[in-house]
Amino acid sequence: MIIQTQSLNKIYRTEEVETTALDEVNFQVEEGEFVSIMGPSGCGKSTLLNVIGLIDTIDGGGYFFMDKDVSSFNERQRANVRKGNIGFIFQSFNLIDELTVFENVELPLLYIKVAATERKKRVHAVLERMEIMHRRNHFPQQLSGGQQQRVAVGRAVITNPKVILADEPTGNLDSKNGDEVMNILTQLNESGTTIIMVTHSPTYAEYGNRTVHLFDGKIITENLNGEFHV
Repeated sequence: MIIQTQSLNKIYRTEEVETTALDEVNFQVEEGEFVSIMGPSGCGKSTLLNVIGLIDTIDGGGYFFMDKDVSSFNERQRANVRKGNIGFIFQSFNLIDELTVFENVELPLLYIKVAATERKKRVHAVLERMEIMHRRNHFPQQLSGGQQQRVAVGRAVITNPKVILADEPTGNLDSKNGDEVMNILTQLNESGTTIIMVTHSPTYAEYGNRTVHLFDGKIITENLNGEFHV
């Protein structure tokens, strides 16, 4: 089991309001799975992804990543687990405008102190794989949305992470570019990468081998290999 949560709770508090974003969530992912997460806006999908990605902390329950209890890790410990293990793909691409395509993809390798020669070799390989090498010296604003997402996917996979977390990766793309991104994710999964994807699209959710449905911070149903589970 690469990911396992036990009665996971996440609460957001302000001076006046307390919102339960995740409510007693039990969620497991086996290594090599492709899991889709669906549900209405505000149901906790992105919160669950942020907790799994060790970006956000929890308020109760347990979280195990690669059989290690990471529930009470501080930010530095969480960052150390993220490096090289987890890649992120976002709806808004989250590329750095001041960096070229090459530099955006290279960035995660700088964080884990990969030598310059090896960085160049890896980045070139990923850019070829994403079919974006011809744009390596361009800046994000000089690219189409589909091209920007290819760069974002390249940045996510450059460290060969065990898990890729994709939050609405096709949300800002037309159907052609959306299909291309989904095909890339499928290829990554077929090569052994575990993928967890938040999506509003039933069509794209079908690319996964399991779909989890959230509502009001709770997992209410699962759709597994065409079977319906409550």
